[in-house]
Amino acid sequence: MYPMTQLATFEKIGVTGKPGSQAAMETVEALCSQLLSLNKTVFVPERNHDLVSQKEVSLVPFKELGERCDLVIVVGGDGSMLKTARELVDSRVPLLGINRGHLGFLTDIRPTEIDTRVPPILKGNYTLENRFLLNAEVYRKDKLIGQSCAVNDVVLYPGEIARMIAFELYMDKQFVYSQRSDGLIVSTPTGSTAYALSAGGPIVAPETDSVVLVPMCPHTLSSRPICVDRKRRIDIVVSDTNPHNPQLSCDGQEIISLAPGDRIEINQYPIEIQLVHPLDYDYFEVLRSKLSWGQKL
Repeated sequence: MYPMTQLATFEKIGVTGKPGSQAAMETVEALCSQLLSLNKTVFVPERNHDLVSQKEVSLVPFKELGERCDLVIVVGGDGSMLKTARELVDSRVPLLGINRGHLGFLTDIRPTEIDTRVPPILKGNYTLENRFLLNAEVYRKDKLIGQSCAVNDVVLYPGEIARMIAFELYMDKQFVYSQRSDGLIVSTPTGSTAYALSAGGPIVAPETDSVVLVPMCPHTLSSRPICVDRKRRIDIVVSDTNPHNPQLSCDGQEIISLAPGDRIEINQYPIEIQLVHPLDYDYFEVLRSKLSWGQKL
């Protein structure tokens, strides 16, 4: 992250919220009213048409937010931010989060802070942070059958309760190990405070250029998380001996069904997302708050 002041101002603002959420609807309404009072041009995706009543707001297809806007504000939890980031990453539009979820590691601003914290950001007083994504491709007999990018993590899992998976792990085509376990989490630093953390992985600072591989309930006491450079190519080969078909999850939202013998190739996605933060954003304060760490003595 590079703290700066007086960066580019924002005039064309996209606002998107969690569909079907009463709390998100209230915040989207308030946010749109504020933006219109500041003479901003406001766009809302058509799938969120029920969240706004202001006639001055333009409804557009979701994918067009990245083309029409110079900032997109996401109202919801981290899940909403992850989905928006994946869908708009190619447009390179910066994202700002209003937290209407639970933990909210990616959504900085509380709904009650909209009036005080959003206007300075629109005027160019903010910090901009790049976060890299992963790209997962699934090959069956060398034929591509599925693909998705991930902000948080790519997860191999059984798809059935009380089942284990046998697989082989390769790094830059070099064999690392074979394993039987409940699966494997391949996480970015962004995702290190999500599923990977619950599985015993380390917290990785956002600016760290690394990927963390965390086994889930491995059938050996010697298996440990591995931290590698994000530029490495990671291959996971599902063993032919698996009696069932496991699955691959990207951010817990995009699911690809697998078969024995499939190969999963994971690389860094070529485009990064840009997160907008208030000037006083402090990553470690976020950790203290969300994880209930001790305060300064």
